[in-house]
Amino acid sequence: MSTTTLTETDLDEQVERLLTHVLDDASQRARQFGPRYVLLWREIERSVRGGKRFRSAMVLRTHAGLGGDLREAAVAVACGFEMLHTSFLVHDDLIDHDTVRRGQPNLAATMRAEVLGAGHGSEQALRWSEAAAVLAGDLALSQAHRLIGGAPVPAELRDALRDLLDETLLVSAGGELADTAFGLGLEAPTLEESLLVAESKTAMYSFRAPLRAGAVLARAPRAVLEELDGLGRLLGRAFQLVDDLLGVFAPEAETGKSNLSDLREGKRTPLILHARTMPVWAELADHLGRPDLDQATAAHLRRALARSVAPAMVQDAVGADLGQISARLADGALPPGAAAVVSSVAAQIGAALDDVARHIEEARCPPA
Repeated sequence: MSTTTLTETDLDEQVERLLTHVLDDASQRARQFGPRYVLLWREIERSVRGGKRFRSAMVLRTHAGLGGDLREAAVAVACGFEMLHTSFLVHDDLIDHDTVRRGQPNLAATMRAEVLGAGHGSEQALRWSEAAAVLAGDLALSQAHRLIGGAPVPAELRDALRDLLDETLLVSAGGELADTAFGLGLEAPTLEESLLVAESKTAMYSFRAPLRAGAVLARAPRAVLEELDGLGRLLGRAFQLVDDLLGVFAPEAETGKSNLSDLREGKRTPLILHARTMPVWAELADHLGRPDLDQATAAHLRRALARSVAPAMVQDAVGADLGQISARLADGALPPGAAAVVSSVAAQIGAALDDVARHIEEARCPPA
């Protein structure tokens, strides 16, 4: 095992230790407010623990790849992005009325079940779970601010990190609000607007910001920051397009979230926007957006979509974004260490795209 791998492993462990310290400290302080507040913090911790840590990994690997030496700060900022991710997930589930996350009841569903189990009514339990989800997301966001804004760095870097966090929240919230408006039918998005939402909602906080944070901590020059920003946009858009396809075609056991949710919502993803312009729309129009959509009807919709060219158009768009990333990396504008981080993430998205192709084929030709 190389020294670099050992260093990366050690930093990953430091992220876990710091997250544990932050969450344990909050849980201890929560005890004075009673067992339900403790339960809320346990659910926040469960949400944090379930992540794949690729955002924190991007912060750490980019910082190291650019020769950064602020390891303690990089760990704190990496933890901050994990807390930010948790905040967004909890609030996103609340907005979408989802009850499952990573194959298990999510925070709101767990809080609701506890109240129902105590003998209270369903309306009380629903309102309680919604309040808990709002507060839990806010608490996780507060910890993100504390970790990123309080990282031990010189004043000019602290200001840059705070500005980055501010921009991340502004852009991500704007994307979420637009996505909600599209889902409710308040606005009818064009394909370009739908792609912009993907960039705003996902690319900013999951790719652009972690890459830039690592580069800021490494005191990278402006040209490197700008190149990482452009690559982060492409990574985020490709990731979201793949995620949209998985959300329709992949089984819940694989993704850990409902494969009915987007269909029941009638979510205006690029997949659906393409389908609206095709003959397949006649088979979809009466069922997309039905809150009572069942699995049998959903399977019919997936089969119809899979037999159209709509999924292939989205897959081609992902391939084009990954191709742009590869070409830009080949240009050599990034130092090798940072280029390796981007290349690794792109490869993971490419592997997920292969999984999408398999699921689409299974939907197109289901077993007898």
